[in-house]
Amino acid sequence: MTEHTILYDPDCGFCRVCVAVVLRWDRDGRLRPAPGEALDSWRLILPDGTTASAGAAFSPLLRVLPGGAPLARLTDRFPRAAERAYRFVADRRSAFGKPLPASAKRWADRVISESARDSR
Repeated sequence: MTEHTILYDPDCGFCRVCVAVVLRWDRDGRLRPAPGEALDSWRLILPDGTTASAGAAFSPLLRVLPGGAPLARLTDRFPRAAERAYRFVADRRSAFGKPLPASAKRWADRVISESARDSR
């Protein structure tokens, strides 16, 4: 099975919850989470080694996910809007993460851990 690797900030609760949501969407198990260090944005590493990051990673990510192709086409059509949306959220991730309950972060950690273990 072809895998794509998602590099994310393991110290960010909001980032972990977002990765967990995407992993649950990935019913075929094509995504593998991996913590990154000192990242300025999340990254998606494609099976051929190509890396996409920030808003530019939305299209290849969405193409892997069931039903994601229409959204991928939208981000392809409006790449600057995808990048601006990504930056808006990324620049405020602490604010978005604060209202998340500890239970959501624990759930995310379980999902990420299970997915990482299953991909070995």
